[in-house]
Amino acid sequence: MSRTTESQSGSSRRADGRHQQRRRGPGRGPGRRAVVLGAVAATLGGAGYLVHEDLERWWWRMPGNQRDRKPGAVDHPGAEWVPASEENYNLADRPYDWEIDKIVVHVVQGSYAVALKVFQDPEHGAAAHYVVRAEDGHVAQTIRELDVGHHAGNMEYNRRSIGIEHEGFVDRPEGFTDAMYESSAQLAAGICARYGIPVDREHIIAHHEVPGADHTDPGPHWDWDRYLSLVRRATASRRG
Repeated sequence: MSRTTESQSGSSRRADGRHQQRRRGPGRGPGRRAVVLGAVAATLGGAGYLVHEDLERWWWRMPGNQRDRKPGAVDHPGAEWVPASEENYNLADRPYDWEIDKIVVHVVQGSYAVALKVFQDPEHGAAAHYVVRAEDGHVAQTIRELDVGHHAGNMEYNRRSIGIEHEGFVDRPEGFTDAMYESSAQLAAGICARYGIPVDREHIIAHHEVPGADHTDPGPHWDWDRYLSLVRRATASRRG
C-alpha cells in the first residue's frame, strides 16, 4: 500500500505547494511573473541566470499564482476521476516547479475499492496518482499529474514521480492479470511521452526501490521484463 513517512501536518502541506500560476489569455502583455523574474535577473546581472531556476520553482508556490483547473479533468484518456483527499497530496504545477522523471509502481495489498477508499481518507496520509483495476484494467485517476502525491515515502521522489497503484497482493501473482499489465503499460507510456521519461528500470521503479521506503511492493512476482516490453510497445504505437 502507498503509505508515506512524511510527517507534515495538514496545514503545512497546504502551505507547501498549494499555489500555482493562473494562465494568461492570448494577446496580453507580459505577466506579473515575467516582470518580477526579469527585474530580479536584471538586478543580479550575470548571477541572475544562476538563480533563475530556483526563482521559477518558487514562483508557483507564492500566494496568488494559481493555475486555472477544470473540475474532473484527467491526464490519461479514459481514466475515471475519483479525487483523493487534499490532505494526501500537495498542489503544485509540475513540471514547471518540479521535474517529473520517474514512475513508481505500487501494489495495493488489497482491492481496487480499498485503494480508492483510503486515498479519500484525510487521515491516511498517502495517495498515488492512479489506481489500475485487475479485472478489466480500468484506470482511476485520483490526483492530477501536475500535483505531488504522497505515495513514495520520500518527499524528493514524490516531487519527481507519478505513482501507479495496482490492485492485488505481492504474494498472489495470479492477480496480476493481462488486462492490468496492458492497461498500466498504456498509462505508463503516456506518462513517459508527456514528460520525456526513458522507458527503463532506472526511471520506472518499484516502490521498494525508493530510498527510505519500508514497503516490498510490487513484490517478487511483478514481471518487470513483460511490463517494460509492453510499455515500449505502447510507446512505439504512440509514435505511429
